[in-house]
Amino acid sequence: MVDLKDPKLYINRELSWLRFNTRVLEEAQDRTNPLLERLKFIAIYGTNLDEFYMIRVAGLKKLFKYRIRVTGPDKMTPLEQLKAIREYLHKEQVVLEDTFFEIIEALKKEGLYLKNYDELDDETKKRINDYFYSNLYPVILPIAVDATHPFPHLNNLSFALVLKLQDTQDGEIRYGLVRIPRVLPRFIQIENTYIPIESVVQAHLESLFPGYKVLSSAPFRVTRNADIEIEEEEADDFMELLEEGLKLRRKGEIVRLEIGREAEEDLIEFLNEHLKVHKGDIYKYRMPLNLAGLWEIVSNKNFPHLLFEPYTPKILPPFDSNEPIFNILDHEKDAMLYHPYESFDPVVRFISEASKDPDVLAIRMTLYRVGKNSPIVKALIEAAESGKQVTAMVELKARFDEENNLIWARRLEKSGAHVIFGIPGFKVHAKIAQVIKKDGDKLKQYVHLATGNYNPTTARIYTDVSYFTTREDITADATRFFHYLTGFSKKGKLNTLYMSPTQIKPKLISMIQNEAKKGKEGHIIAKMNSLVDQDIIIELYKASMAGVKIDLIIRGICCLRPGIEGISENIRVISIVGKYLEHARIFYFKHSNPTMFISSADWMPRNLERRIELMTPIFDKELDERLLEILNIQLKDNVKARELLPNGEYRKVQRAPGQPEINSQILMEEFTKLLYNSHQKNKTPKPIKLAKRLLKES
Repeated sequence: MVDLKDPKLYINRELSWLRFNTRVLEEAQDRTNPLLERLKFIAIYGTNLDEFYMIRVAGLKKLFKYRIRVTGPDKMTPLEQLKAIREYLHKEQVVLEDTFFEIIEALKKEGLYLKNYDELDDETKKRINDYFYSNLYPVILPIAVDATHPFPHLNNLSFALVLKLQDTQDGEIRYGLVRIPRVLPRFIQIENTYIPIESVVQAHLESLFPGYKVLSSAPFRVTRNADIEIEEEEADDFMELLEEGLKLRRKGEIVRLEIGREAEEDLIEFLNEHLKVHKGDIYKYRMPLNLAGLWEIVSNKNFPHLLFEPYTPKILPPFDSNEPIFNILDHEKDAMLYHPYESFDPVVRFISEASKDPDVLAIRMTLYRVGKNSPIVKALIEAAESGKQVTAMVELKARFDEENNLIWARRLEKSGAHVIFGIPGFKVHAKIAQVIKKDGDKLKQYVHLATGNYNPTTARIYTDVSYFTTREDITADATRFFHYLTGFSKKGKLNTLYMSPTQIKPKLISMIQNEAKKGKEGHIIAKMNSLVDQDIIIELYKASMAGVKIDLIIRGICCLRPGIEGISENIRVISIVGKYLEHARIFYFKHSNPTMFISSADWMPRNLERRIELMTPIFDKELDERLLEILNIQLKDNVKARELLPNGEYRKVQRAPGQPEINSQILMEEFTKLLYNSHQKNKTPKPIKLAKRLLKES
């Protein structure tokens, strides 16, 4: 009897995440990508790693501190995981830096430069000196550290210089800091040359500490635990509580120190005397710290040829007419968009037109990450101010978007909207909007369900599915869902839609088990961001053992081990990392009725057991076929797809001799362009046939 809980059958969650970030770094290494896109992947890699340390490493340190030994089905202890993470990242740092400097060298040939102050010519140095005294000198803060000047508090991800000074009169050695505020740019730009701000400040240190000689200095950056823990019951006003939590984030325990490679050992010792960072969490870099700052270079408008060819999202039928969106939906009943290939504009129009339509009585929606200048929230405010009933579920615990959501929540409340902040103990991650409209002497309901957020900006770079419907079974469930959020209902059960924490996981397990009964006739295709849940993994193993063919498209974490003889040999796992961030959750079960589902939820315990999520069955045959074709195109990817091996490593999908290159993301661009152009010429090709033709031609 096989023990399907054997730790050897599971990949550690944290190490799987690190391998995902390695795939991001591989895109920076890929010389077929344009140079600024490669630099962008370095920036994304660094931002990802910041969040990983702030949340995951900080969490492991806390578990270790409280002597909690086992954290997942792989049975690695927190200490074992911390050791493995440090070893992995210190080894990968060599690849990261080599890749960075290769890109910087290549950019020089294009006339785009990254130079330190001492590499500049005399004329440019003069301009930088003027800039320093007029723009930096009044803002940066020199700090002495001694018996009368305590070591200052350093905010999370704060950037500074540490220095060793010698008094020119008595020769005494002192230590100090120079804080570089976040309001300042990461690089000083002179035409197409970028100068790291720390190298400019380093060149002028003695003017900041007159009477002292600078013996050595180095830039450094600290990372703190940023995971806010909030007990919702502690205060009546949840927003006030969250504001307190955001203040605490800046004061969390320091979990990482990044410092310039040139830092002498006594500078590191001085810092760590105050910071108390584990030596394995100290990283010495040759490259500039704070990789997110590289976006400043990537954003240079003078080098469009060094970026991916721009793609304009298309508006396809039925949304390409000037007719009001509700007239379109009255006619269509079901409609689907696949972003970013198809424009997000119809979603914005859906809320915007509802806010102005005199027959619309109510608008309800969930808001998770909406962005800073959200046209959707502005439309909701306008609707509330005009007297419509507006209900907005604003998730204040959307990590790293809390402050943004807090601002919108205040404005919505002020406009007269009914704002709710979720259910105690659960994060609301479902993506749903409902519009209720007068239709003669009746009411008609329209619902939008999605796999991604109501954010027009991210909708241009995240792949997500949008689904509009007027089906009465789904609109009735939408009403039940919002009543559940706003009232005291403990039932939390829907009839056609599936909601976590009570319904999605049992339904998924039931459908996997049903495919297992079909043996070799069974087929499952599941696309998601992460697969962690042990119960679901066990059912997938059982289905594989029964002969079911299982294809998993998992961008990030995957704790399942494919390809194990007798257990998971029928399971294939690929990850696609490319021009767009794969974010859609699409599930296909061959013998289910219907066969296709979209969802806001990944297959992780937090999504299935500790969040409010939705999973939507797709009944429309044409939409079902279209979603299946999207999955099939991705499964054929042999350019950006990496396959997960039994040992937990990934390798690029091997292309057979003579087999054409298939980049699923570029193919989807071409597919959508062809559909758009055909409709412009008043031709109406069948999307599925067109997709198959494209696959053959590619």
